[in-house]
Amino acid sequence: MTTAEEWNAAFRPRPVHEYLETSVAQFGPRPAADFMGKVWTYAEIGAYADRVAAGLQAMGVGPGVHVGLCLPNTPFYTIFYFAILKVGGTVANFNPLYVEREIAFQARDADVRIMVTMDLKVIYDKVEAVRKERALDKIVVCPMSFCLPPLKKVLFQLFKRKELADIPRDDAHIRFEELLHSGAHPEPVAIDPKEAVAVLQYTGGTTGVPKGAMLTHANLSANIEQMRCVFAKARPGEEKMLCVLPFFHVFAMTVGQNLSVLLGAEMVLQPRFELKALLDAIKRKRVTLFPGVPTIYTAISNASMTAHYDLSSINLCISGGAPLPLEVMESFEKLTGCILVEGYGLTESSPVAAVNPLDESRRGGSIGRLVPGTEARFVNIEDRVSEVAEGEKGELMLRGPQVMKGYWKRDDATQDTITADGFLHTGDVGYRDPDGFIFLVDRIKDLILCSGYNVYPRVIEEAIYQNAAVDETIVIAVPDEYRGQSPKAFIKLKEGHSITAQEMKAFLKDHLSTIELPREYEFRDELPKTMVGKLSKKELVEEEERKRAEVQARSA
Repeated sequence: MTTAEEWNAAFRPRPVHEYLETSVAQFGPRPAADFMGKVWTYAEIGAYADRVAAGLQAMGVGPGVHVGLCLPNTPFYTIFYFAILKVGGTVANFNPLYVEREIAFQARDADVRIMVTMDLKVIYDKVEAVRKERALDKIVVCPMSFCLPPLKKVLFQLFKRKELADIPRDDAHIRFEELLHSGAHPEPVAIDPKEAVAVLQYTGGTTGVPKGAMLTHANLSANIEQMRCVFAKARPGEEKMLCVLPFFHVFAMTVGQNLSVLLGAEMVLQPRFELKALLDAIKRKRVTLFPGVPTIYTAISNASMTAHYDLSSINLCISGGAPLPLEVMESFEKLTGCILVEGYGLTESSPVAAVNPLDESRRGGSIGRLVPGTEARFVNIEDRVSEVAEGEKGELMLRGPQVMKGYWKRDDATQDTITADGFLHTGDVGYRDPDGFIFLVDRIKDLILCSGYNVYPRVIEEAIYQNAAVDETIVIAVPDEYRGQSPKAFIKLKEGHSITAQEMKAFLKDHLSTIELPREYEFRDELPKTMVGKLSKKELVEEEERKRAEVQARSA
């Protein structure tokens, strides 16, 4: 196997926008993006990116300037992403579903003065409110009509005009078409890939205030090349990538968009996850590559409508963002005949650090092996320094060319997260087997300290998933007067199934130790999820804390 040093020595960091330029030269006439039936070629996307780059440059965008993208998956995201990078600017990704307060915080923290968004009221109105708070100077507004094929454009204008914002004509607002008037190409800009920050990617903030991970051109280009190694069987210029995960999320940005551009693949863009629209797109375009998250694969496997669709065109799927239950992997593969594997990464590693082989040698329950050029070690959870023996559980630490430069304006957090010799503390607990496969058992912050023992929620969740009635589950820690903490399981059942707490407890007695058995079970119609579709513990933890505070207040 190639060592990290050998791989790094053979690898040349490059500015990320060069990938689009290369694909425009190689695959110019081929489709680059499909949005609701309207298709753009690589030549068209490249030409728009160049013209937008010239327009942004005329506005003063260049090295050191941070431009916000608050966009759903449309061709605009790809055009502006590469245009900003080409003139040396930095992309700051924003979730369009953020509330005004969240957009304002991130805009101020990231020093974003220019925001790119759509003319849809649901997004624009929040961005405009942030501008009026003086957290932004200018808004670049992109028209929804640009993205739609002729018939859908007419129908949208007839029946959904009320969804469009009323955009003022003033110096604070720049319309997309106005950016195209500054010329066909920007002035060339020298970019040092190892130093220049390409993307400010904010962490989810589940453990405190969100922090901006500084991902350099070298970080991102390394991860693109690493993913090309993973997708060694992909056919340049022939693949069709289903892009349902939002590009503002780092996994989708790298694996959905950037890898597609390297491969000359057609991006089949979905602005949000809606099951029928997704299945229709797979059928219509004969999608071949499909990065996703476990909840999306679960929804496809469990939906009755799926039986009416031919999904056999799908060849390769990588699941990220959350642990992939073995039952979900097996049911999806049986349904489609494709290979579905689990991968692993963090915002701080651009994001992919490990992936299972995309063949029958994959191992269910494992995040796979490290991608090329990446090293790992496992350290004691308590002292965070001493390495544990091979096969023992410890905190996973990573080093590689995809690991971030640091956190924006947070030297303290950077020093706490990245060691002097370049290893990244992941906060994940796991071990590596003799064949190099890594198994994670949980997040350090999610550990349940039960009667002095470390209890791992993921182990409990995997056991619960083995019950055929279970659709989704989340296990969290709740206070326990006797044991300190104990597990509580929240469960969503599959349609048409039923099971009681006592029946579930009896089932788990054959799968878990006594200390691991949940003390409480709560069945729900839905479980909270993040925008990307990951099951989210944060809301349930907060809900439990509120309930217990109310009980204490009443008894006081």
